Amino acid sequence: MRVFIELAYDGTNYHGWQRQPVATSVQQVIEEALERLCGSKCTVLGCGRTDAGVHASYYVAHAILPESSDKRFDSLEQLAFKLNGVLDNDIAVFSIQEVGEKAHARFDALERSYTYWIHTDKDPFLDGKSARVYGDLDIEAMQIAASMLIFNGDFAAFCKTGSDVKTTICDVRKVDVSLVSHSWRSGSVGVRIDIEANRFLRNMVRAIVGTLLEVGKGKLSQDAFMEVIASCDRSRAGKSAPACGLYLARVDYPADVFLPHDTMLI
Repeated sequence: MRVFIELAYDGTNYHGWQRQPVATSVQQVIEEALERLCGSKCTVLGCGRTDAGVHASYYVAHAILPESSDKRFDSLEQLAFKLNGVLDNDIAVFSIQEVGEKAHARFDALERSYTYWIHTDKDPFLDGKSARVYGDLDIEAMQIAASMLIFNGDFAAFCKTGSDVKTTICDVRKVDVSLVSHSWRSGSVGVRIDIEANRFLRNMVRAIVGTLLEVGKGKLSQDAFMEVIASCDRSRAGKSAPACGLYLARVDYPADVFLPHDTMLI
């Protein structure tokens, strides 16, 4: 049985999603947990890579459960419950759903959304969960620059150098920069950046945020920002923003990927 696993994770203690030869990854610990519960190896493939220290408030992976699973669990709901019991508290499984035999967590995704969180005042509750930026930011200037990123075209200027990709064309459908308040402390204000696209290049969101921060600090004009985009040259864009502020927030799929709801294992 092929299933989609919906989950979230705090990436602080992991070297990204994908398995690494000498470092612990999210993929590795989920595969090890499933092997422990199912009694045999179970490969888990994710909807995309996240770098070391990057989080996911929503993530999707697919797996093919071993045939022996029907002897260990009464339902996929029970499997999700047991999996949460085995995993550390920094990974949470929301649901496990049966999907078609060809469903693919990465290739079937229609759209993805990332959120980047920024704070400017020292805050112990945000350390590792949001990126601290020193100094004032011109939010209006960042919003204007962000609007220039909404198009279907070449985003090579924000792609990690040396990335093995067939194309750097992306359809970016939304880039919002907004001020937000932190409810736990009166007067504490941060910045939230939301980016939606059909696909993302390696390191693309962090490169975009880093360049928008250059605009916000007055180091890069609106015209210069447009020139960065047109250049398709990563060296012209800003430094990548820290990993700790980045969250994969949403992944959309066609409705027909999921089979009629039935949590019983057969």
